[in-house]
Amino acid sequence: MRRKWDARTKARVVLAGLMGGCVTDICRENGIRPGLYYKWRGQFLEKAHTLFEQDQRPQTPAELEAENARLKRLVGQLTLELDRDGGSGR
Repeated sequence: MRRKWDARTKARVVLAGLMGGCVTDICRENGIRPGLYYKWRGQFLEKAHTLFEQDQRPQTPAELEAENARLKRLVGQLTLELDRDGGSGR
């Protein structure tokens, strides 16, 4: 039976190798074959740059509504502060 590996475990294993660990030892400790390690490493390196890209996922209507409500609350709070301070900015 094939074992399912979660993304965190794969990343941990790959990073151990990239940080100078002996790949043979890492594979033995984690019960994987070196070929699988190198496959994961290739996937990791191929997609690593996406960590530094902005989230390109479009927001859902619910997310947009929640952000809108948050911003309205913030505007209300700032307006109250300005009114309380007499509009002098402090």
